[in-house]
Amino acid sequence: MIKKIHIKNSELGLIAPATENKKIGKSLGAQKMTKGTLIQWTDETWNPWQGCHKVSPAYRFCFMYRDKTQYGQDPTTVVRSANPTFYAPLKWKEACLVFVCSWSDFFIEEADQWRDDAWAIIKACPHLTFQLLTKRPERIAECLPADWGNGYPNVWLGVSCENEEYTLNRLEILMKIPAVVRWASFEPLLDNLVTKNTIDLISKLDWAVIGGESGNETGKYRYRPCKTEWFDNIIDVCRSADVPVFMKQMGTYLKHEMGLHHTHGGDIDEWPEYLKIREFPHIYNKSHEQ
Repeated sequence: MIKKIHIKNSELGLIAPATENKKIGKSLGAQKMTKGTLIQWTDETWNPWQGCHKVSPAYRFCFMYRDKTQYGQDPTTVVRSANPTFYAPLKWKEACLVFVCSWSDFFIEEADQWRDDAWAIIKACPHLTFQLLTKRPERIAECLPADWGNGYPNVWLGVSCENEEYTLNRLEILMKIPAVVRWASFEPLLDNLVTKNTIDLISKLDWAVIGGESGNETGKYRYRPCKTEWFDNIIDVCRSADVPVFMKQMGTYLKHEMGLHHTHGGDIDEWPEYLKIREFPHIYNKSHEQ
């Protein structure tokens, strides 16, 4: 049974201009949740800020750049979201998974001035599970709240990995940081990343999300090749180490190769049986058994 929580901005230590306080107060009423995203491994997205910079090959065709450009906005300018979005989790009354910063990076430098308020919101919503996924793990330690300890119980800390180089680099950093769940998104998977250098690191994860790249046939935002063998290699390592796996999508390249109908190969019913895997971290499963 989830208790409805009532939180005042003053209790969170959140500071907003006086002219905006009235609008914030109106937005904090309890709100019934429905799945608000097409991302298969989460229930809702929360973007306290928007905009990012590409820091590795995976983001050559980043969907955020495509969407922001379509809206006539500069995707490289990092801006704080308006109050209804920034404070949105405070009005979500039902337990759910929340992917943070799908249109940015939680640890990006430009957000340093807003991150303390975001941490306060996360801490004030223990019934929500916040899934943090970063391409900047080298900044995590310096950006954690003072009371982080062994990790907030409602925060999963993750990194994106597209090839061996970034898997090795980012997972080595992640493993040095305490968290109740440490996870990786191997999407877009651009190469075989399971080698003698990465097997031990992958084996230490609490969750692995896997997916091929989605994109267009023509234009600026395309897609790159992917092989099911690359999926298989990650899955084999995870199975040996009892790491839960979530197969997100085949990606557009394999959609064509396999003759799938779903735009990005994301319909699990079209896949080979051995790839129909959508698991969550053990700690999450246990919490839902109670």
